[in-house]
Amino acid sequence: MIDFELEKKKLVLHLKDIQAIKSKNLEQAFLEVKREEFFEEGTKQNAYIDNAFPIGFNQTISQPYTIAVMLEMLKAEKDMKILDVGAGSGYTACLLSEIVGKKGKITAVELIKELYEKAKENSEVKKRKNISFFNFDAVEGTKKGPFDRILVSAGCPFLPKKLFDELKEKGTAVAPVGDRFTQRVQAITKIQGKPFKKDFLEGFFIFVPLRGTFE
Repeated sequence: MIDFELEKKKLVLHLKDIQAIKSKNLEQAFLEVKREEFFEEGTKQNAYIDNAFPIGFNQTISQPYTIAVMLEMLKAEKDMKILDVGAGSGYTACLLSEIVGKKGKITAVELIKELYEKAKENSEVKKRKNISFFNFDAVEGTKKGPFDRILVSAGCPFLPKKLFDELKEKGTAVAPVGDRFTQRVQAITKIQGKPFKKDFLEGFFIFVPLRGTFE
């Protein structure tokens, strides 16, 4: 019998040791959300291994290290309104839900209908009332902005313009930007309507590609 709470605490300690988790609010979010609930029966033993794992439909639940890096760059805070693009199983939306608190709002968008339906029924997602899940192509624009923060959990050659347009002034989007096989995690902040970019320089990543049509 696996002690998931113990394994979760060990993972968080590991992520702190390698300085992937730096902030208290992110540490608390990782401790609150049960990652095993996003795994199928028979694979739950993998929940607190620091790797990415398949969740079906050629998609993955991202490596905890990668998620921590992206969320530290995102700098989400209490009461913020956040768009989560490529929400997959809903794990990252739940982490963000914990960070923004009850007065914050998470708009989670997943293009693959089967994943959207699974995520919407996930017990961890359902108990967080500040998450709204949608099934459409977010890169065409959501008409639900503007957002304080946007998280894109799929590789793209650049942040789609329609997503950037949905950022508030001084808002930040975080996305893995690059070619099909190599991306850098990039924070894009809107200042006077223009993008200012900062890359995470401590490594490259490989994400599933962002689906949809964008320019």
